[in-house]
Amino acid sequence: MINFRGYLNDWWHALRHHWRVGDSVVTWVIVALCTVIWLVEVILRNLSPLAFSWLITNGAFMPALAVAKPWTWLTSMFLHAPNFTHVLFNMLTLIVIGPFMEGLMGHWCFLALYLMCGLGGADGLMVYSALTNDWFISAYGASDALFGLFAAVLIVGRHTTGMDVRGMAVCIAINFAMPLVIPNIAWQSHVGGFVVGLVYTWLLLDGVPALRRRSLPVRIAVYGVPMALLLVGLALMPFASGGGLIAGLGH
Repeated sequence: MINFRGYLNDWWHALRHHWRVGDSVVTWVIVALCTVIWLVEVILRNLSPLAFSWLITNGAFMPALAVAKPWTWLTSMFLHAPNFTHVLFNMLTLIVIGPFMEGLMGHWCFLALYLMCGLGGADGLMVYSALTNDWFISAYGASDALFGLFAAVLIVGRHTTGMDVRGMAVCIAINFAMPLVIPNIAWQSHVGGFVVGLVYTWLLLDGVPALRRRSLPVRIAVYGVPMALLLVGLALMPFASGGGLIAGLGH
């Protein structure tokens, strides 16, 4: 008989140990979550297409439903298309970049950056919708947050280590160009994640001179809370009372 309680206890102690010694716990937890959710998607798509459709509909981010389904701001970061390449390339990218940034920033600070960049991806989609009046596009995947990490690595590499970031810049350029040859890529959210990652990381490293000597967790909070509120506020402006979006959806 399998001792599940003992197995979970050993797993928990191992996780706490890796957390204390600074291993890439957050990175691997995100990879595990995305992989498990992707497996659930594949199973549902083959066994219950209706349940699969419900999961994607209620998990992907759509500007028109940003208020009605606020959880999609978060859930969309962990969903992927049921094809293998989408989740594979995203997780490989995270495995390459995540440990470096998590080791540099610490677990919670890295998670805050990751989620902030994902939020920026949703804003990128909202800006595009506001400009084109196309509110029913949707997107999901870890790419938004990953593009934000790309931007963070560029700034950190130049600012703190002097490392040659030309290879990373070429990789980013290729990824930005992919929508030109591959259809149905939400480049708008990629741009949003990248811009937010760029700005947030710059603030953390340079920002207000008086805060430069404060600890990274303090700077994460001081800059992160107003920035998150600003991003959410900007994204929700079209839903303001009497706004054009609400009027348009009513017809």
